[in-house]
Amino acid sequence: MRAWCVALVGAAVLGLSGCGYNSLQQQDESVKAAWSEVVNQYQRRADLIPNLVNTVKGYAAQEQKVLIGVTEARARASSIQVTPEVLNDPQLFQKYQAAQGDLTQALKSLMVVVENYPQLKSDQNFRDLQSQLEGTENRITVARNRYIQAVQHYNVTVRSFPVNLTAKMFGFQVKPSFAVANEQQIATAPTVSFDAAPPSGPTATK
Repeated sequence: MRAWCVALVGAAVLGLSGCGYNSLQQQDESVKAAWSEVVNQYQRRADLIPNLVNTVKGYAAQEQKVLIGVTEARARASSIQVTPEVLNDPQLFQKYQAAQGDLTQALKSLMVVVENYPQLKSDQNFRDLQSQLEGTENRITVARNRYIQAVQHYNVTVRSFPVNLTAKMFGFQVKPSFAVANEQQIATAPTVSFDAAPPSGPTATK
């Protein structure tokens, strides 16, 4: 009797492997890991923003509209609860990426304003934050690309016959990816390098 049980378990394992179940599991975990890294990098960027805004405010307090815009965009992006379940909710995923896109645009506006304040650009604290932000934007791009690749691989598997039958049986669904419009937005991340000579404009002091 025991031998029969072992044989049945073995047959079941081989059957699941042959129908793509193991591949689905592995690729699903790869997507989740890639998504977790995207979220981590976005959070890293969000953590830098309060210090960045406060530093800019010390030299350019009159730029209230831009500073408030960055702060509010960060608040909207941070208010969305991000869990692995987001990957099974295209609408929530779209809302999250839209919020992050808005924050990217707000940071671009802030960097345009900064160009008018040479003293701010020479402040060591600001330059340190600038370097960290630039590195984080690069890591966001890398993490997003890895996520896109993982999702493409997974979605092809989910849609392919006969694995699609297994996917339907066990509840594996196609996962959302970043929209083309959002990719274009990310491709032009906030420019935070100020090596060129500063343009003419107002100069503030602390």
